[in-house]
Amino acid sequence: MRKVIAAINMTLDGFCDHTAGFVAGEELHRHYAELLDSADLILYGRITYQLMQFWPTLLQNPSDEKSMNDFAVSIDRIPKLVFSNTLKDTAWDSATLADMPLCEKVSVLKQQSGKDILVGSRSLIIQLLNSQLIDELQICIHPVIEGKGLPLFDQIKDRIILKCLQTKSLDSGATVEYYEPQPDL
Repeated sequence: MRKVIAAINMTLDGFCDHTAGFVAGEELHRHYAELLDSADLILYGRITYQLMQFWPTLLQNPSDEKSMNDFAVSIDRIPKLVFSNTLKDTAWDSATLADMPLCEKVSVLKQQSGKDILVGSRSLIIQLLNSQLIDELQICIHPVIEGKGLPLFDQIKDRIILKCLQTKSLDSGATVEYYEPQPDL
């Protein structure tokens, strides 16, 4: 059975949108490239997917930063499944539009053989947490108090107890927290 891993960046005060004040440096790009390389599918909602479409531009016009170029290769290579009610075409060779509702599709995918399934969109993470379909949360907490933005967990329906599996400290001061949801007794 495949594992579903939700991976996302968040400020110390819980905001996760891409306008928040965290900066992705070399170490963070390397971390996420390794995560992408360990999986064989990533799930996106439309908004995050469209933000990620920046990365293929680095394949044609590489950056001066090797870690960004390596991440661009990893994100381009991994198959992407996009959940959208408005997109008609993905415009990215390694991306397809979902053919089933999110929770139904993830339930089917989990039963198939293969490597881990990543989830990289807040909206999908919330839906899958509420449906108990996330096996692991990897939250990169940046040492920034933003004070405003899109809260990561404001739409959780019921309490979710988490077990901390490990913590990884980055030179930037950010920490990646690895959590496993536990049954609420």
